[in-house]
Amino acid sequence: MSKFGKSILLEDDEQIIEGIKGGSSLAIDTIYKRYYPSISHMILQNNGSEDEAKDIFQEAVIVLYDKVTKGDFELSSKLKTYLYSICRRLWLKQLNRAGFGNSDISGYEDSLFEEEDLQQHQELEKKFDQMELALEKMGEPCKTILYDFYILNHSMQDICEKFGYTNTDNAKTQKYKCLQRLKKIFFSTE
Repeated sequence: MSKFGKSILLEDDEQIIEGIKGGSSLAIDTIYKRYYPSISHMILQNNGSEDEAKDIFQEAVIVLYDKVTKGDFELSSKLKTYLYSICRRLWLKQLNRAGFGNSDISGYEDSLFEEEDLQQHQELEKKFDQMELALEKMGEPCKTILYDFYILNHSMQDICEKFGYTNTDNAKTQKYKCLQRLKKIFFSTE
């Protein structure tokens, strides 16, 4: 997929939806670059392969494209949540067909499952937004230490060198203190 090489991306969900309506390849490139990694991770963690992840994601993008171009599409969650929900449902169906899941899912149950899935992801999005707000309130260096460690997966040695700590134990202690402060801020904003 050459789509992953692009460095220019659309800014928000509305721009992506408008881009799809206008036939913009940049909209599709943005979707792949921004949302494929989490879908791939979900499928790989649930008995899938990279090729299966690509197929499921492609199918979800086609579903999105069809709904948007028909003109009656209304995004009621973040696009990431919407795509994740579609991919999760498609993957569960595929696992079911392969004998990993329960027997057939009726259309009624399927639509209920999709609504429940969207609700769960909307609640998760709210938590992530709260976490982002709590991170912003923390300030530096805690914000960057936690981001580097948990999001960018930097080692404690990298963090130690970046922030000038004398050893990794001191960096770990600082990370722990930052994490405790983050928890305190997060739970006070809930």
